[in-house]
Amino acid sequence: MIAAVVVAAGGSVLAQTTASPQPSPEATFKSGVEAVPVSVSVRDSRGKVVQNLKPSDFTVIDSGMPTEIRDFYVGETPISLAILLDISGSMAVGGNMDRARTAVSLATMNLRSNSDEAALFTFDSQLQQVVGFTTDLEHIRRVSLRGTPWGKTSLYDAIGQTARLVSERSNRHRALLVITDGVDTGSRMTAPQVSAIASEIDVPVYLLTVVNPLDHPGGEFAVLQSDSRTAETATLADLARWTGGDMRISSVPSESAVAVQDLFSELRHTYLITFEPGVRPGWHPIEIRTRKKSLIVHARSGYMSGPSRSGT
Repeated sequence: MIAAVVVAAGGSVLAQTTASPQPSPEATFKSGVEAVPVSVSVRDSRGKVVQNLKPSDFTVIDSGMPTEIRDFYVGETPISLAILLDISGSMAVGGNMDRARTAVSLATMNLRSNSDEAALFTFDSQLQQVVGFTTDLEHIRRVSLRGTPWGKTSLYDAIGQTARLVSERSNRHRALLVITDGVDTGSRMTAPQVSAIASEIDVPVYLLTVVNPLDHPGGEFAVLQSDSRTAETATLADLARWTGGDMRISSVPSESAVAVQDLFSELRHTYLITFEPGVRPGWHPIEIRTRKKSLIVHARSGYMSGPSRSGT
């Protein structure tokens, strides 16, 4: 069986729907917080990461009402990154596993030894921990990525489970990087349910879908896609956006290199904003705005307030 891989990609994929995920009891992970932390990344109209913003540059909207920012953190700090590699049978098609192996190497090269920490997970129908969180990044780099992909793809389940593990890390900058072909064939959970989990615990999910050049939307060699493939891509893009992350698609190594570098640039310049939770129990939709209307903000879509509940 294959060990593990990471992926990143070249052009952004636009979400096809705009509704935010609404959590169900199954998707609930953690609530009853004393302060709500929100990781926020900001880009300008050209896609460049915006640094050096101040608290006064932000407005937090909680359930439609402005709320006061309690704490504000900015600056480069160590990263906690979980790499989640799809090793299911569909990855054997069209050279996608080779693309994933290349991407994982690129991702580990962008991590800083003895500062950043990372973990490596793989999944098909089940999630497997290959290397637990460690600052000894050579441990991850030495893992063999050879093997034959097989089995069903429980993509959404694996993302939900791994996001919980990332949420336990103490670093302010933390995220989940998923390398996959984007096809889910075996999950019990849906994309909105997983988004609610990751949003609630403030874990941005970054998805890199590795594809054959013929399947790359807008690519030089792309052919007309089926409606089902387009719908799958839209669902994954929504999942990433609702958690404050992003989604990219890669079909050649140069796209993966650009995407990985861009991901780490965003992670190292993430703002952390905290505010008091609302008193109304249940799901609170939130929106983070900046004074400059032209800036693009990525942040999770909401949080849970009230008595803690646990789910699967």
